[in-house]
Amino acid sequence: MQINTGKGSVPLAVAAAIWSVSAVVSLPGLAVSPIMGDLNTIFPHVSNLEIQMLTSIPSAMIIPFILLSGRLSVARNKNTLLRTGLAIFLLSGVACVFARTMTQLIVISCLLGAGAGIVIPLSTGLVVDYFTGDCRVRQLGISSAVNNLTLVIATAVTGYLAGVDWHLPFLVYTLPAITLVLTAALRRVPPAPEPPQSDQLRQTRINRGRLAALMGIYFFITYTVLVVTFYTSFLAEGYKFKESFPGVAISLFFLAIMAPGLYVNRLIRHLGRNLNVVSLAMMSAGLLLVGCIRSEAAIIAGAMVAGLGYGIMQPVIYDKTAIISPPQTATLSLSFVMAVNYLAVLACPFMVDLFGRMFGMSHDNRFPFVLNAILAAFFAVWAYAKRDDFSMGMDSSYVSDDKDQAR
Repeated sequence: MQINTGKGSVPLAVAAAIWSVSAVVSLPGLAVSPIMGDLNTIFPHVSNLEIQMLTSIPSAMIIPFILLSGRLSVARNKNTLLRTGLAIFLLSGVACVFARTMTQLIVISCLLGAGAGIVIPLSTGLVVDYFTGDCRVRQLGISSAVNNLTLVIATAVTGYLAGVDWHLPFLVYTLPAITLVLTAALRRVPPAPEPPQSDQLRQTRINRGRLAALMGIYFFITYTVLVVTFYTSFLAEGYKFKESFPGVAISLFFLAIMAPGLYVNRLIRHLGRNLNVVSLAMMSAGLLLVGCIRSEAAIIAGAMVAGLGYGIMQPVIYDKTAIISPPQTATLSLSFVMAVNYLAVLACPFMVDLFGRMFGMSHDNRFPFVLNAILAAFFAVWAYAKRDDFSMGMDSSYVSDDKDQAR
Protein backbone atom coordinates (compact mmCIF):
# COMPACT_ATOMS: atom_id res chain seq x y z
CA MET A 1 0.00 0.00 0.00
CA GLN A 2 1.25 3.45 -0.97
CA ILE A 3 0.52 6.74 0.85
CA ASN A 4 0.22 9.93 -1.20
CA THR A 5 2.74 12.57 -0.10
CA GLY A 6 1.82 15.45 -2.42
CA LYS A 7 5.13 14.90 -4.23
CA GLY A 8 4.76 11.22 -5.03
CA SER A 9 4.06 8.34 -2.69
CA VAL A 10 5.75 6.31 0.03
CA PRO A 11 5.10 2.79 1.35
CA LEU A 12 2.76 2.41 4.30
CA ALA A 13 5.79 1.33 6.37
CA VAL A 14 7.24 4.85 6.08
CA ALA A 15 4.02 6.48 7.23
CA ALA A 16 3.74 3.95 10.08
CA ALA A 17 7.28 4.81 11.20
CA ILE A 18 6.43 8.52 11.29
CA TRP A 19 3.17 7.85 13.16
CA SER A 20 5.05 5.76 15.71
CA VAL A 21 7.38 8.69 16.43
CA SER A 22 4.28 10.80 17.16
CA ALA A 23 3.14 8.10 19.59
CA VAL A 24 6.44 8.11 21.47
CA VAL A 25 6.52 11.86 22.15
CA SER A 26 3.37 11.67 24.29
CA LEU A 27 5.01 9.31 26.82
CA PRO A 28 7.30 11.47 29.05
CA GLY A 29 5.88 11.77 32.55
CA LEU A 30 3.10 9.21 32.11
CA ALA A 31 4.76 6.51 34.22
CA VAL A 32 5.15 8.86 37.19
CA SER A 33 1.58 10.17 37.27
CA PRO A 34 -0.15 7.04 38.66
CA ILE A 35 2.39 6.60 41.48
CA MET A 36 2.65 10.25 42.55
CA GLY A 37 0.34 9.78 45.50
CA ASP A 38 2.37 6.79 46.73
CA LEU A 39 5.89 8.19 46.43
CA ASN A 40 6.06 9.14 50.10
CA THR A 41 5.18 5.56 50.97
CA ILE A 42 7.46 3.98 48.36
CA PHE A 43 10.36 6.19 49.47
CA PRO A 44 9.59 7.10 53.11
CA HIS A 45 12.69 9.24 53.59
CA VAL A 46 12.37 11.47 50.50
CA SER A 47 11.57 15.16 50.79
CA ASN A 48 8.80 17.04 49.02
CA LEU A 49 11.51 18.80 47.01
CA GLU A 50 12.73 15.47 45.61
CA ILE A 51 9.21 14.52 44.60
CA GLN A 52 8.78 17.87 42.87
CA MET A 53 12.11 17.38 41.09
CA LEU A 54 11.00 14.00 39.76
CA THR A 55 8.03 15.62 38.06
CA SER A 56 9.48 18.98 36.97
CA ILE A 57 13.14 18.47 36.04
CA PRO A 58 12.53 15.94 33.23
CA SER A 59 10.04 18.34 31.62
CA ALA A 60 12.54 21.16 31.99
CA MET A 61 15.22 19.00 30.35
CA ILE A 62 13.02 18.45 27.32
CA ILE A 63 13.01 22.13 26.32
CA PRO A 64 16.76 22.68 25.69
CA PHE A 65 17.06 19.32 23.94
CA ILE A 66 14.16 20.15 21.64
CA LEU A 67 16.04 23.28 20.58
CA LEU A 68 19.33 21.38 20.31
CA SER A 69 17.67 18.75 18.13
CA GLY A 70 16.20 21.43 15.88
CA ARG A 71 19.62 23.05 15.46
CA LEU A 72 21.37 19.72 14.78
CA SER A 73 18.71 18.77 12.23
CA VAL A 74 19.92 21.52 9.89
CA ALA A 75 23.37 19.98 9.35
CA ARG A 76 23.06 16.38 10.60
CA ASN A 77 21.31 13.28 9.29
CA LYS A 78 17.83 13.37 10.82
CA ASN A 79 17.47 9.60 10.81
CA THR A 80 20.66 9.24 12.86
CA LEU A 81 19.48 11.99 15.20
CA LEU A 82 16.11 10.26 15.58
CA ARG A 83 17.63 6.86 16.35
CA THR A 84 19.99 8.44 18.89
CA GLY A 85 17.10 10.11 20.72
CA LEU A 86 15.01 6.93 20.65
CA ALA A 87 17.92 4.87 21.98
CA ILE A 88 18.48 7.27 24.91
CA PHE A 89 14.73 7.26 25.61
CA LEU A 90 14.53 3.45 25.49
CA LEU A 91 17.60 2.80 27.65
CA SER A 92 16.39 5.35 30.20
CA GLY A 93 12.99 3.69 30.30
CA VAL A 94 14.52 0.27 30.91
CA ALA A 95 16.73 1.74 33.65
CA CYS A 96 13.65 3.25 35.35
CA VAL A 97 12.14 -0.23 35.71
CA PHE A 98 15.16 -1.32 37.76
CA ALA A 99 15.65 1.91 39.75
CA ARG A 100 15.57 1.48 43.51
CA THR A 101 16.08 4.99 44.90
CA MET A 102 14.57 8.40 44.28
CA THR A 103 17.96 9.78 43.27
CA GLN A 104 18.30 7.09 40.62
CA LEU A 105 14.82 7.88 39.30
CA ILE A 106 15.56 11.60 39.10
CA VAL A 107 18.85 11.12 37.21
CA ILE A 108 17.38 8.54 34.85
CA SER A 109 14.29 10.68 34.23
CA CYS A 110 16.55 13.58 33.26
CA LEU A 111 18.22 11.37 30.66
CA LEU A 112 14.80 10.26 29.46
CA GLY A 113 13.80 13.91 29.08
CA ALA A 114 16.93 14.53 27.01
CA GLY A 115 16.11 11.61 24.71
CA ALA A 116 12.50 12.70 24.38
CA GLY A 117 13.60 16.28 23.63
CA ILE A 118 15.72 15.04 20.72
CA VAL A 119 12.80 13.06 19.28
CA ILE A 120 9.97 15.57 19.74
CA PRO A 121 10.73 18.09 16.92
CA LEU A 122 11.42 15.21 14.53
CA SER A 123 7.88 13.89 15.05
CA THR A 124 6.57 16.83 13.01
CA GLY A 125 9.82 17.52 11.12
CA LEU A 126 9.60 14.13 9.41
CA VAL A 127 6.02 14.85 8.34
CA VAL A 128 7.19 18.12 6.78
CA ASP A 129 10.11 16.36 5.04
CA TYR A 130 8.04 13.56 3.52
CA PHE A 131 4.74 15.35 2.78
CA THR A 132 3.71 18.65 1.26
CA GLY A 133 0.61 20.75 0.66
CA ASP A 134 -2.76 19.20 1.42
CA CYS A 135 -1.14 15.84 2.22
CA ARG A 136 1.13 17.45 4.82
CA VAL A 137 -1.81 19.12 6.58
CA ARG A 138 -3.63 15.79 6.66
CA GLN A 139 -0.60 13.96 8.04
CA LEU A 140 0.03 16.63 10.69
CA GLY A 141 -3.56 16.09 11.76
CA ILE A 142 -3.03 12.34 11.92
CA SER A 143 0.21 12.88 13.83
CA SER A 144 -1.64 14.99 16.41
CA ALA A 145 -4.39 12.37 16.64
CA VAL A 146 -1.91 9.53 17.17
CA ASN A 147 -0.12 11.56 19.85
CA ASN A 148 -3.27 12.20 21.86
CA LEU A 149 -4.75 8.72 21.38
CA THR A 150 -1.51 7.18 22.65
CA LEU A 151 -1.65 9.51 25.63
CA VAL A 152 -5.12 8.26 26.56
CA ILE A 153 -4.29 4.57 26.10
CA ALA A 154 -0.93 4.78 27.86
CA THR A 155 -2.49 6.64 30.79
CA ALA A 156 -5.01 3.83 31.27
CA VAL A 157 -2.31 1.15 30.96
CA THR A 158 0.08 2.80 33.42
CA GLY A 159 -2.76 3.29 35.90
CA TYR A 160 -3.51 -0.43 35.79
CA LEU A 161 0.16 -1.45 36.03
CA ALA A 162 0.70 0.84 39.01
CA GLY A 163 -1.85 -1.22 40.91
CA VAL A 164 0.28 -4.33 40.36
CA ASP A 165 3.76 -2.95 41.13
CA TRP A 166 5.12 0.59 41.17
CA HIS A 167 7.97 -0.35 38.79
CA LEU A 168 5.67 -1.64 36.04
CA PRO A 169 4.31 1.72 34.73
CA PHE A 170 7.84 2.49 33.51
CA LEU A 171 7.44 -0.32 30.96
CA VAL A 172 5.52 2.21 28.85
CA TYR A 173 8.87 3.90 28.19
CA THR A 174 10.00 0.83 26.21
CA LEU A 175 7.62 1.70 23.36
CA PRO A 176 10.52 3.43 21.48
CA ALA A 177 11.88 -0.08 20.80
CA ILE A 178 9.05 -0.55 18.28
CA THR A 179 9.76 2.83 16.72
CA LEU A 180 13.47 2.00 16.41
CA VAL A 181 12.56 -1.08 14.37
CA LEU A 182 10.13 0.85 12.18
CA THR A 183 12.61 3.63 11.41
CA ALA A 184 14.50 1.22 9.15
CA ALA A 185 11.89 2.15 6.53
CA LEU A 186 12.98 5.79 6.72
CA ARG A 187 16.53 4.81 5.81
CA ARG A 188 15.34 2.82 2.81
CA VAL A 189 13.02 5.54 1.49
CA PRO A 190 14.39 9.09 1.86
CA PRO A 191 12.01 12.05 1.39
CA ALA A 192 11.53 13.42 -2.11
CA PRO A 193 12.49 17.06 -2.77
CA GLU A 194 9.84 19.75 -2.51
CA PRO A 195 7.95 20.44 -5.77
CA PRO A 196 8.65 23.77 -7.54
CA GLN A 197 5.29 25.24 -6.44
CA SER A 198 5.98 24.57 -2.76
CA ASP A 199 5.47 27.52 -0.41
CA GLN A 200 8.65 26.51 1.41
CA LEU A 201 10.82 27.03 -1.67
CA ARG A 202 9.73 30.66 -1.75
CA GLN A 203 11.44 31.21 1.60
CA THR A 204 15.13 32.05 1.68
CA ARG A 205 15.25 32.01 5.47
CA ILE A 206 12.94 31.55 8.45
CA ASN A 207 10.39 34.34 8.73
CA ARG A 208 11.20 35.28 12.32
CA GLY A 209 8.28 37.65 12.79
CA ARG A 210 5.74 35.02 11.84
CA LEU A 211 7.60 32.37 13.82
CA ALA A 212 7.44 34.55 16.96
CA ALA A 213 3.71 35.12 16.40
CA LEU A 214 3.03 31.40 15.99
CA MET A 215 5.05 30.64 19.12
CA GLY A 216 3.01 33.19 21.08
CA ILE A 217 -0.30 31.82 19.81
CA TYR A 218 0.71 28.22 20.55
CA PHE A 219 1.87 29.13 24.04
CA PHE A 220 -1.39 30.91 24.74
CA ILE A 221 -3.76 28.19 23.55
CA THR A 222 -1.73 25.47 25.30
CA TYR A 223 -1.68 27.41 28.57
CA THR A 224 -5.40 28.11 28.18
CA VAL A 225 -6.58 24.49 27.92
CA LEU A 226 -3.99 23.01 30.30
CA VAL A 227 -6.17 24.07 33.22
CA VAL A 228 -8.35 21.07 32.34
CA THR A 229 -5.51 18.67 33.12
CA PHE A 230 -4.14 20.60 36.10
CA TYR A 231 -7.30 21.68 37.93
CA THR A 232 -10.18 19.33 37.10
CA SER A 233 -9.22 17.06 40.00
CA PHE A 234 -9.38 20.01 42.45
CA LEU A 235 -12.75 21.05 41.06
CA ALA A 236 -14.11 17.50 41.34
CA GLU A 237 -12.80 17.18 44.89
CA GLY A 238 -14.51 20.40 45.90
CA TYR A 239 -17.78 19.18 44.36
CA LYS A 240 -17.45 15.77 46.09
CA PHE A 241 -17.56 13.90 42.77
CA LYS A 242 -16.33 10.31 42.43
CA GLU A 243 -12.56 9.85 42.66
CA SER A 244 -12.48 8.34 39.17
CA PHE A 245 -14.25 11.32 37.59
CA PRO A 246 -11.19 13.56 36.89
CA GLY A 247 -9.44 10.72 35.04
CA VAL A 248 -12.49 10.17 32.85
CA ALA A 249 -12.90 13.88 32.10
CA ILE A 250 -9.22 14.35 31.25
CA SER A 251 -9.16 11.24 29.04
CA LEU A 252 -12.17 12.52 27.09
CA PHE A 253 -10.47 15.91 26.83
CA PHE A 254 -7.47 14.32 25.09
CA LEU A 255 -9.74 12.23 22.87
CA ALA A 256 -11.47 15.44 21.84
CA ILE A 257 -8.11 16.98 20.94
CA MET A 258 -7.43 13.92 18.78
CA ALA A 259 -10.65 14.05 16.74
CA PRO A 260 -10.18 17.24 14.64
CA GLY A 261 -6.79 16.06 13.42
CA LEU A 262 -8.49 13.37 11.34
CA TYR A 263 -10.62 15.96 9.51
CA VAL A 264 -8.45 19.06 9.60
CA ASN A 265 -8.55 19.62 5.81
CA ARG A 266 -12.34 19.67 5.79
CA LEU A 267 -12.36 22.05 8.73
CA ILE A 268 -9.98 24.41 6.93
CA ARG A 269 -12.21 24.30 3.84
CA HIS A 270 -15.42 25.00 5.77
CA LEU A 271 -14.13 27.51 8.33
CA GLY A 272 -11.57 29.29 6.15
CA ARG A 273 -10.38 32.58 7.65
CA ASN A 274 -12.57 32.07 10.70
CA LEU A 275 -10.87 28.84 11.76
CA ASN A 276 -8.98 30.36 14.69
CA VAL A 277 -11.99 32.46 15.72
CA VAL A 278 -14.21 29.38 15.95
CA SER A 279 -11.50 27.36 17.72
CA LEU A 280 -10.88 30.03 20.36
CA ALA A 281 -14.62 30.53 20.87
CA MET A 282 -14.95 26.78 21.48
CA MET A 283 -12.13 26.88 24.01
CA SER A 284 -13.76 29.81 25.80
CA ALA A 285 -17.22 28.23 25.83
CA GLY A 286 -15.88 24.87 26.97
CA LEU A 287 -13.88 26.31 29.86
CA LEU A 288 -16.79 28.51 30.91
CA LEU A 289 -19.02 25.44 31.00
CA VAL A 290 -16.51 23.62 33.22
CA GLY A 291 -16.09 26.55 35.57
CA CYS A 292 -19.70 27.66 35.92
CA ILE A 293 -21.92 24.56 36.02
CA ARG A 294 -21.67 22.12 38.90
CA SER A 295 -22.44 18.97 36.96
CA GLU A 296 -20.37 15.99 35.84
CA ALA A 297 -22.03 16.06 32.42
CA ALA A 298 -21.35 19.79 32.00
CA ILE A 299 -17.70 19.44 33.01
CA ILE A 300 -17.16 16.54 30.58
CA ALA A 301 -18.95 18.39 27.78
CA GLY A 302 -16.97 21.56 28.48
CA ALA A 303 -13.64 19.72 28.57
CA MET A 304 -14.44 18.06 25.24
CA VAL A 305 -15.51 21.31 23.57
CA ALA A 306 -12.30 23.02 24.76
CA GLY A 307 -10.29 20.04 23.53
CA LEU A 308 -11.93 20.17 20.11
CA GLY A 309 -11.04 23.84 19.76
CA TYR A 310 -7.41 23.19 20.66
CA GLY A 311 -7.26 20.13 18.42
CA ILE A 312 -8.29 22.19 15.40
CA MET A 313 -5.57 24.79 15.87
CA GLN A 314 -2.62 22.55 16.77
CA PRO A 315 -1.90 20.88 13.38
CA VAL A 316 -2.59 24.13 11.53
CA ILE A 317 0.06 25.92 13.61
CA TYR A 318 2.55 23.17 12.76
CA ASP A 319 1.75 23.50 9.05
CA LYS A 320 2.11 27.29 9.14
CA THR A 321 5.48 26.88 10.86
CA ALA A 322 6.64 24.70 7.98
CA ILE A 323 5.39 27.17 5.38
CA ILE A 324 7.44 30.07 6.77
CA SER A 325 10.71 28.10 6.58
CA PRO A 326 12.92 26.76 3.79
CA PRO A 327 12.86 22.94 3.68
CA GLN A 328 16.28 22.56 5.31
CA THR A 329 15.32 24.63 8.38
CA ALA A 330 11.69 23.55 8.83
CA THR A 331 12.52 21.20 11.72
CA LEU A 332 14.45 24.00 13.41
CA SER A 333 11.39 26.26 13.21
CA LEU A 334 9.19 23.48 14.52
CA SER A 335 11.55 22.94 17.45
CA PHE A 336 10.94 26.51 18.64
CA VAL A 337 7.17 26.14 18.33
CA MET A 338 7.10 22.75 20.07
CA ALA A 339 9.38 24.00 22.86
CA VAL A 340 6.79 26.59 23.88
CA ASN A 341 4.31 23.75 24.41
CA TYR A 342 6.50 22.40 27.22
CA LEU A 343 7.19 25.91 28.45
CA ALA A 344 3.44 26.36 28.83
CA VAL A 345 3.24 23.09 30.79
CA LEU A 346 5.85 24.40 33.23
CA ALA A 347 4.39 27.91 33.41
CA CYS A 348 0.67 27.14 33.71
CA PRO A 349 0.48 26.50 37.50
CA PHE A 350 2.63 29.54 38.24
CA MET A 351 0.59 31.80 35.97
CA VAL A 352 -2.72 30.64 37.41
CA ASP A 353 -1.38 31.11 40.94
CA LEU A 354 -0.16 34.62 40.04
CA PHE A 355 -3.53 35.62 38.58
CA GLY A 356 -5.30 34.04 41.55
CA ARG A 357 -3.30 36.16 43.98
CA MET A 358 -3.87 39.29 41.90
CA PHE A 359 -7.65 38.86 41.97
CA GLY A 360 -7.88 37.34 45.44
CA MET A 361 -9.28 34.08 44.05
CA SER A 362 -6.47 31.66 44.91
CA HIS A 363 -8.76 29.29 46.80
CA ASP A 364 -11.61 29.22 44.27
CA ASN A 365 -11.33 26.00 42.23
CA ARG A 366 -13.50 27.49 39.48
CA PHE A 367 -11.25 30.52 38.97
CA PRO A 368 -8.66 28.94 36.57
CA PHE A 369 -11.43 27.89 34.17
CA VAL A 370 -13.37 31.14 34.26
CA LEU A 371 -10.20 33.23 33.94
CA ASN A 372 -8.93 31.31 30.92
CA ALA A 373 -12.38 31.31 29.35
CA ILE A 374 -12.38 35.12 29.52
CA LEU A 375 -8.84 35.31 28.11
CA ALA A 376 -9.79 32.98 25.25
CA ALA A 377 -12.87 35.09 24.50
CA PHE A 378 -10.75 38.24 24.22
CA PHE A 379 -8.29 36.35 22.04
CA ALA A 380 -11.17 35.17 19.81
CA VAL A 381 -12.26 38.79 19.28
CA TRP A 382 -8.68 39.70 18.34
CA ALA A 383 -8.51 36.71 15.98
CA TYR A 384 -11.72 37.93 14.30
CA ALA A 385 -10.19 41.35 13.75
CA LYS A 386 -7.03 39.69 12.39
CA ARG A 387 -8.71 36.88 10.43
CA ASP A 388 -6.94 37.91 7.21
CA ASP A 389 -3.56 37.79 8.96
CA PHE A 390 -1.35 34.74 8.28
CA SER A 391 -0.67 33.95 11.93
CA MET A 392 -3.92 34.90 13.67
CA GLY A 393 -6.19 33.98 10.78
CA MET A 394 -5.82 32.34 7.38
CA ASP A 395 -4.61 34.84 4.77
CA SER A 396 -4.66 34.39 1.00
CA SER A 397 -1.22 32.74 0.99
CA TYR A 398 -2.73 29.95 3.07
CA VAL A 399 -6.39 29.82 2.01
CA SER A 400 -7.14 30.54 -1.64
CA ASP A 401 -9.67 29.20 -4.08
CA ASP A 402 -7.10 26.84 -5.61
CA LYS A 403 -6.02 25.49 -2.23
CA ASP A 404 -9.61 25.13 -1.09
CA GLN A 405 -10.35 23.00 -4.15
CA ALA A 406 -7.23 20.92 -3.50
CA ARG A 407 -8.32 20.27 0.04
